[in-house]
Amino acid sequence: MMTAMGMTAVKLGSASYVPTTATCQISDATRRRIGGFCCWPTVATRGGRARAMAMACCCCCRTTLGSNPPDFDVSQRTSMIEVRKEIQRCYELVHKLGRGVIYLGSSRVKMDHSHYTQTVELAREVAKLLDCTTWTGAGPGLMDAAFQGAFEANKPVGGLKIAREAGEWTSSNCHPYLPSEAYLTCRFFSARKHGLVDAAVRNDLSDMTAVIALPGGIGTLDEVFEILALIQLERIGSKHPVPFLLMNYDSYYSKLLSFIDECEIWGTVARGEVASLWKVCSGNLEALEYLAEFYNLPESRRNYNIGGDVEQSNNLG
Repeated sequence: MMTAMGMTAVKLGSASYVPTTATCQISDATRRRIGGFCCWPTVATRGGRARAMAMACCCCCRTTLGSNPPDFDVSQRTSMIEVRKEIQRCYELVHKLGRGVIYLGSSRVKMDHSHYTQTVELAREVAKLLDCTTWTGAGPGLMDAAFQGAFEANKPVGGLKIAREAGEWTSSNCHPYLPSEAYLTCRFFSARKHGLVDAAVRNDLSDMTAVIALPGGIGTLDEVFEILALIQLERIGSKHPVPFLLMNYDSYYSKLLSFIDECEIWGTVARGEVASLWKVCSGNLEALEYLAEFYNLPESRRNYNIGGDVEQSNNLG
């Protein structure tokens, strides 16, 4: 359809959308980079009446936003194939090393910090208690502390690494001490997350897994809330529940918990829902006892080496 101005009108239902006569200021290089689209107001005619519309339309290629430009070929996008292959490699590593406990935590915490020491202790005792593989993002900080604890317990570890963690100045595909068969360096965050989630899934009642969130920053919170949403929507734990522990060392997460309480007051979060999805622990003994009770482990397995002392737990049941 041609308009009086000699422009091609785009028919959409009962409305026709006509590009304006404004000159596009987007350079050819930029247009190629964004796939040939630029957003300009258009004039929509409905029943013979013209009115201004802010519908995104390319005044240069006459293509309505949402459709592919004429020269677009989806086969040129290889990232989706690469992501799929990388997810498959993550699944294969999890299958080889075994599911277990996933630790999420800061990459910035140094070895002389109390949270590092507490994480080493927790990971060591959890690995002995559940007799499982310890999984992390294979980065520095508290992720490294979890590995150190597993090594002290003489239990297996697995890592899904990303090239550069927060706080690191350089990228590296290699882990400083893990053997190559114990970790995978991921190019895509989505593949890494798929792998970590898969490592925590319980396919059988005999599987003993968990997700443990340690103090952390943006990346940790991203993973924490994504996994929390998956548990909420029963994407994790639909077959067998998976314990999720939030380690509130030194009240680190207390303000976050207060914010969630505020959300309940505003009505954006159902009252008590988040509290039902995870267990907030102030210390390692509380976390160990929760896991022991969750998996109904006998007293003979509850000998914890906490703070340098061996503690025999009291049966909370």
